[in-house]
Amino acid sequence: MPHSPGREPSAPPPSSTHADHPHDLITMGRIGVDIYPLQTGMSLAEVETFGKFLGGSPTNVAVAAARLGRRAAVVSRTGADPFGEYIHRALREFGVDDRWVTPVDAYPTPVTFCEIFPPDDFPLYFYRRPKAPDLEIDAGELDLTAIRDARIFWMTGTGLCEEPSRGATLAALATRAKSGTTVFDLDWRPMFWPDEDPMTAARPVYAEALTHATVAVGNLDECQVATGVREPEACALALLDAGVELAVVKQGPKGVLALHRDGSRAEVPPVPVEVVNGLGAGDAFGGALCHGLLAGWDLERTMRHANAAGAIVASRLACSSAMPTEAEVVELLGRG
Repeated sequence: MPHSPGREPSAPPPSSTHADHPHDLITMGRIGVDIYPLQTGMSLAEVETFGKFLGGSPTNVAVAAARLGRRAAVVSRTGADPFGEYIHRALREFGVDDRWVTPVDAYPTPVTFCEIFPPDDFPLYFYRRPKAPDLEIDAGELDLTAIRDARIFWMTGTGLCEEPSRGATLAALATRAKSGTTVFDLDWRPMFWPDEDPMTAARPVYAEALTHATVAVGNLDECQVATGVREPEACALALLDAGVELAVVKQGPKGVLALHRDGSRAEVPPVPVEVVNGLGAGDAFGGALCHGLLAGWDLERTMRHANAAGAIVASRLACSSAMPTEAEVVELLGRG
């Protein structure tokens, strides 16, 4: 892959200027390169051709929001290597602000492989050792003014798994002080937690983060880590009790349940599609969720829009490059 003619990864990021309009969305956390097989239905041991894509859940959420017309940025770190260069180029091509994506000399940019066995088996293989650069985000390097002023700030459970990223994420949350909308994507990846009992280690950290968040989003496994319960309604109520205003519980083939502290509720079934790769659906859902919150839509409209965005990406191979436009989402919803 030729080197990007743009900014070298070792160049310092430009400082934000207070004259900038606040971002619609700033996400913080995991970033990397997804290596996806172009041959589906077979083990990586047999696959011979692969495609390279921008990856990392909060990064994909920013891309999804940008595709829907929102001004989005990512706070993260890459290796000082060609994959880091590729990430900067891809972010700019997607219209995502990359000024707060900075290099780490000591660690390589992470890569993630997957296997694709539609409709519901998509094993992931993370290469993030000895440590992923995105876990080297330091609180002292954050543009806290930009984070505070963003209309939505989105962080993830993975960002809490190890220092200094944990401290930086909590510092960003404290700076927000529930101003605007602060989304905690519960994003449970037990293999990233350097503990013998990762769930026990994670729960108090999740509890602290929830006190700063206004929205929590997760599937049943992730909600169980955060709350200790698993039944969808109980999960949503427990998340509200933990401090958020809106709890969004993703139930897979049963759709999504959303409860708001004001008493509003939406329970929306999934949009049926032929699944090609389900891995990016949750990130598309997240970007569309942010879009709906920014637009001031009611809860049911927001959930239907987010479900449709997720379904579109599930029907495609990639994640970041598969994120839909507003017109594509509207078209799918219009089909009934």
